[in-house]
Amino acid sequence: MNHGAEMPDDAIRQIVIVGGGTAGWMAAAALSRLCADGRVGITLVESDEIGTVGVGEATIPTLRTFNAMLGLDEDDFVRATQGTFKLGIEFVGWGRAGDRYLHPFGTAGRDLQAIRFHQFWLAMRQNPATAAAAGVLDDYNLTARAAHLGRFARPDADPGTVLSTLGYAFHFDAGLYARYLRTYAEARGVTRVEGRVIDVRRGDVADRIAGITLDDGRAIDGELFVDCSGFRGLLIEQCLGAGYEDWSRWLPCDRAIAVPCASVEPPRPYTRATADAAGWRWRIPLQHRVGNGYVYASAHIDDGEAERALLAGLDGAPLADPRRLSFTAGRRKRAWVGNCVSIGLAAGFIEPLESTSIHLIQTGIARLLALFPDRGFGHAETDQYNRMTALEYEQVRDFIILHYKATERDDTPFWRRCRDMDVPDTLGTKMELFRSAGRVFRQDDDLFTLDSWVAVMLGQNIMPTRHDPLVDSLAADGRERFLAHLRDVVGRTARAMPTHAAFIAQHCKAA
Repeated sequence: MNHGAEMPDDAIRQIVIVGGGTAGWMAAAALSRLCADGRVGITLVESDEIGTVGVGEATIPTLRTFNAMLGLDEDDFVRATQGTFKLGIEFVGWGRAGDRYLHPFGTAGRDLQAIRFHQFWLAMRQNPATAAAAGVLDDYNLTARAAHLGRFARPDADPGTVLSTLGYAFHFDAGLYARYLRTYAEARGVTRVEGRVIDVRRGDVADRIAGITLDDGRAIDGELFVDCSGFRGLLIEQCLGAGYEDWSRWLPCDRAIAVPCASVEPPRPYTRATADAAGWRWRIPLQHRVGNGYVYASAHIDDGEAERALLAGLDGAPLADPRRLSFTAGRRKRAWVGNCVSIGLAAGFIEPLESTSIHLIQTGIARLLALFPDRGFGHAETDQYNRMTALEYEQVRDFIILHYKATERDDTPFWRRCRDMDVPDTLGTKMELFRSAGRVFRQDDDLFTLDSWVAVMLGQNIMPTRHDPLVDSLAADGRERFLAHLRDVVGRTARAMPTHAAFIAQHCKAA
């Protein structure tokens, strides 16, 4: 916003964010640029009595874009949040009991003549004479090789180098990240108000909120309201009745238990998701502790049994009492209603399997900025926001469902149910195309890349019956030399990296 420029009469002048935590303070930090000249006020209301969910300790690479937009120094951010680096997610026991595979963030190999790299690898694997030499796809992915070796370095800006293909995100303490962003936002004019909302006052116009009332009687009025109140959706649902689309028929997990434990080894540069009898357990290494949790279906295991399974699987001593939460996988039918936009858990929750919760906060904020309203709150902007939000949630939903559907496990009723369930047509088509010839088609705005879809499909034993015939237009001996060279370069580059622990110690060790 330009200093000194006249604000239109219908410009938003007062924004109220209800709820703190990661969602509230990410929204406040991103919106704080609007109050740079004092003509737009931003108030964030949160209560110390209401705890945040706080399980979002693992992220995906898009968070780097958000932090860069705020101008954060990455080493300072990692240090302040007790963070570590994340090269991907290791899945244990998902396809079959005992299986392991990695979903790495970086790219594998290099495409040739508009033919996807994994197709060249498939051709080698499908030829009995060259199958052994082809190895596994991770051999050609620097991010995967570095993760397996416990190494880390930041990517090279030169796109001609193998190091430029590395992708990474972060593990961090979500409470410390919220505190870090609070300091950032308050320094830029955001006002924090401590208090619990006991009433939401409707405006004179349909689907409009005029203000909120706190437990001490204070009234806070606003023109644009951002609901970051978590699962309960205090504004978007309890007041405005946006409705909820339930996806539990595809995503049956509806409970989670979280507990931190002591570290017993240097932090690994990846998240681990281990399949269990009625769901899965996460392991997220930070500098000062390890975050753990069990996401499960209450129809297949009781809370006490789930807690015992989680505690029995910890690497180190628990550092706090386990915390429980309940949820229904799905999304609000309308994420934006009237003058209220829901962000984070207030907008929907899929589950933390691919660490998308913080990303969905980020994209919700990005869409709000791209479609920022005036006080007329035009339907064109609201409708576009809701269309884009619904599409993104559905794309993420399909990717998560893939992990459950593509299982060969039949050792528990939970896994048999997942294996045998029907899936959305959008996912079924993708799976059929990949089984046929290893092809993946995705929309440009799909969060998950071709490399991500390929990694999970192959990791869960969906093997294409053939490869792209265009591969055969290139001489076989040239293809094999190309793969052998790439495999060698990737291996040497990964081995030359510092260990993950050494990189943190040199650049961003927390006090």
